[in-house]
Amino acid sequence: MTLANPDIEQIEAIVKRILQQQKQNPEFDLLQRMVRVEEALLHQRELMQQGFLQMEKRFEQVDKRFELMQQEMNRRFEQVDKHFEQVDKRFEQVDKRFGQVDKRLEQQHLEIMAIHQEIKQLMKWSAGLIIGMGALVIAGL
Repeated sequence: MTLANPDIEQIEAIVKRILQQQKQNPEFDLLQRMVRVEEALLHQRELMQQGFLQMEKRFEQVDKRFELMQQEMNRRFEQVDKHFEQVDKRFEQVDKRFGQVDKRLEQQHLEIMAIHQEIKQLMKWSAGLIIGMGALVIAGL
C-alpha cells in the first residue's frame, strides 16, 4: 500500500503543526517526560511486586522443606527413643539374670563353706582316731 502525494503532504502538515505546538508550549514536553517517568515507575513497581511474589513463593517452599525436615528428624528421634527403650528393657533383663546368678553364687558359697566345715570336723575326728589308735598300739606293745 503506497501513499499518494496528497496524503504525504497532509501527514507532513500534521507533523509540522504538532512540532510548532511543542515549540510554543514547552510545558507539553515536560508533561510528556513526566508521563514517561510515571509509566516507567509503574512498570518498575510491577516488576518489584512480581519479584516480591516470587520471593514469597520461594520462602514458602523453604518453609515447607524445613517442616518436612523437622518431621523427618522427629520421626527418627522417636525411632531412637524406641530403640533406647528396648535397650533399657534388655538391661533390666540382664540385671535380673545377674541377681539370679548372685543368689546362686551365694548359695554355692554357703554350701561350700558347710562342706569345708564338715571336712574340718572329719579331719579332727580322723586325727583323733589315728592318735587314739596309735596310743593303744603303743600301750599294747
